[in-house]
Amino acid sequence: MKLAKRVAALTPSTTLEITAKAQELKAQGHDVIGLGAGEPDFNTPQYIIDAAYQAMLAGHTKYTPTAGLASLKQEIVRKFDRDQGLAYEPSQIIVCNGAKHALYTLFQVLLDEGDEVIIPTPYWVSYPEQVKLAEGVPVYVEGAESNSFKITPEQLRAAITDRTKAVIINSPSNPTGMLYTAEELQALGEVCLEHNVLIVSDEIYEKLVYGGNKHVSVAQLSPELKELTVVINGVSKSHSMTGWRIGYAAGNKELIKAMTNLASHSTSNPTSMAQYATIAAYQHPEDELEVMRQAFESRLNIIHEQLLEIPGFSCLKPQGAFYLFPNAKRAAVMAGYDSVDAWTKALLEEEKVALVPGSGFGAPDNVRLSYATSLEQLEEAVRRMKAFMEKKC
Repeated sequence: MKLAKRVAALTPSTTLEITAKAQELKAQGHDVIGLGAGEPDFNTPQYIIDAAYQAMLAGHTKYTPTAGLASLKQEIVRKFDRDQGLAYEPSQIIVCNGAKHALYTLFQVLLDEGDEVIIPTPYWVSYPEQVKLAEGVPVYVEGAESNSFKITPEQLRAAITDRTKAVIINSPSNPTGMLYTAEELQALGEVCLEHNVLIVSDEIYEKLVYGGNKHVSVAQLSPELKELTVVINGVSKSHSMTGWRIGYAAGNKELIKAMTNLASHSTSNPTSMAQYATIAAYQHPEDELEVMRQAFESRLNIIHEQLLEIPGFSCLKPQGAFYLFPNAKRAAVMAGYDSVDAWTKALLEEEKVALVPGSGFGAPDNVRLSYATSLEQLEEAVRRMKAFMEKKC
């Protein structure tokens, strides 16, 4: 059977080989430490679970409006006002089956064949693939490590052509954990205003910010930037609700209407009881969220220092999310490998530590490790990485 060209054009995830090997080793009884997790290691707070259960008992197990329950959209409106001082109408919001689905739907209604989307590197692995599925063209702009993995206004301006439809800004970032300041966002936003380039602002890690830093949405900087921005967010990371699959987009009313029309013919609606759970999530005080955030920050402070002790490693300290993105190029060379991918594979085979190669994020000199796991496991992983390097060198 011949598959559609759009599927054939997709790039397989470079993490699959490492993931498959880790699973194989675990099945053989090996003590594998997997640091690839893209989700909090805490369970969903009990009050959210209880709300979903009560919703099911009350019979809220049926179809809902395609764009989400009116009551949930009102809670999202209140959340934007509370957190960013942003005023949206419910008609400017669509609730989707996770933030990933919101992004997918956005690109499907935004892009025609050959339209370009500027994607800063390092990037979350699904951005370019979703653009390609919409017959768009990913245009990569390097966020240099020397600039904390962030792009500059000059780089953005140079990448814009007459086919440019959008630029993606992910802050805090997966995989780097870096955060754009208000001043940096304003400067990028001015370039987008000059060229009428839509800003896709992925803010899924908004609540996970450390070191006294503050998350800023580009949409809150001016009315003009708000009009030019689609904000993508959800409860997966903030409330440890990855499996509940609730995300949303907020932006231009006509764009949201188009996304709703597409969703009506693809997914119908987000899961009903998960929507009621999200209402409870946004109505409840954020005490438990702060406990999770503090736990992540504590792990970050400890493990970042320990990573710097690994021969050949350098690592900028992240300001958000729950990933570290060390540069392992020198370590790979010191250990006798011709690439960081090869070094990562050998580390898994010999020391049973699974990291995600940075090549999957457009940064082949780096590796991504998640600290969304216990401090004990993290410290043991660092010990094994040190032992690996000492043995090789």
